[in-house]
Amino acid sequence: MPKILSLVGIAGCGVAAAGAPAMAAVEPSAGSTAWVLTSTALVLFMTLPGLALFYGGLVRARNVLSVLMHCFAICCVVSLLWALVGYSLAFGEGGSFIGDLNHVFLRNLAVVRAGTEVPEGVFAMFQMTFAIITPALIVGAFPERVNFPFVVLFSAAWLLFVYVPVAHWVWGGGWLAQMGVLDFAGGIVVHTTAGISALVAAVMVGARKGFPATLIPPHSPILTMIGAGMLWVGWFGFNGGSALGATNVAGNAILVTHLAAAAGAVTWLAAEWIKVGKPTSVGIVTGCIAGLATVTPASGYIGPGGGMAIGAAAGLVCFNITLVVKQRFKIDDSLDVFAVHGVGGMLGSLLLSAFALPSLGGVGLAEGMDGLHQLGVQVLAVVVVGLWSGIATYVLVKLLGAVTRVRVTEEQEREGLDLVSHGERGYDLN
Repeated sequence: MPKILSLVGIAGCGVAAAGAPAMAAVEPSAGSTAWVLTSTALVLFMTLPGLALFYGGLVRARNVLSVLMHCFAICCVVSLLWALVGYSLAFGEGGSFIGDLNHVFLRNLAVVRAGTEVPEGVFAMFQMTFAIITPALIVGAFPERVNFPFVVLFSAAWLLFVYVPVAHWVWGGGWLAQMGVLDFAGGIVVHTTAGISALVAAVMVGARKGFPATLIPPHSPILTMIGAGMLWVGWFGFNGGSALGATNVAGNAILVTHLAAAAGAVTWLAAEWIKVGKPTSVGIVTGCIAGLATVTPASGYIGPGGGMAIGAAAGLVCFNITLVVKQRFKIDDSLDVFAVHGVGGMLGSLLLSAFALPSLGGVGLAEGMDGLHQLGVQVLAVVVVGLWSGIATYVLVKLLGAVTRVRVTEEQEREGLDLVSHGERGYDLN
């Protein structure tokens, strides 16, 4: 396996996977363990309630509760599957393509996870929160029109057939890690998989009634801004925690993450102001999330200047892709999962090849790599993971459609999923 430059040390999900395994410490570091435990709480906070509120505010009032239910149910189901078999298949030794079953039910966990200074149980829990938020991101592609049983079954199957293998390839010592792929906190494992799958699912499920002729405004930009603020704070654990220790790498990852979020928000706001004539609250927070998603794969490898540049690129590129997807191709990726997370994750995974160079303020690339070779490996990873995610999603939607209804009826869609699926209302409208 290629080694990462010593300036990075053992930090990062991607680094731990791509670097040669270090000698396990006899005892875990109290400081590093405390930081990863804190980061675990922050990443869970990103899904519940951060992402749930961010998405919930963007849909119509009659569907807000259904979106929160999707996120909550996914958290519960994924947590159980991760403990049962997901962690073992993703991070067990196994082979180049999938892990083994040595850690089913989270058995046989080491006192200290190899290559880190934290207990393996803490590492497994931290990784669980990543596994939770990734399928939760996808539900933003098809809210207001899908059956609740389909969402639960799809998310469970997607976790096992898409997320788990890709996590092993990149972070679990699999074949992409062996090639020197860098993905510090999930530009490929989280955002590329979720973004590509969201686009495929949105096309297969079909658009909401009235799209694109009728404008479908968010019912509560207030909830969306609150959720975005929670995501921004939680992302410090997402990226900073991926250093797997209370180190300088963690601090720098948080710094560049914050700068990228700010740059993405300002750039998106400017682009929107020029395009539509007014700066909106939904626009500024969407730009913020685009910056966060785009810097994620690079956050452990770049400097502050790289963070600002990547955030600005995210704001400009992702803003224009949202217009292309909805206006040109008329795909109802309702909450812009592909444009913001998918495109952002892929863009950041490629840009790190340049901004990780010491000449641009970074800490260096995988051992034996120059910028061009690193870019080639990153492109290969993005293409392969994108194809795997898209094909697997297509197959899963087809198979599940044979056993459960994917989409609600037109009448149920008009009535709203809060009442139809859950017999409750998000608001008392009387």
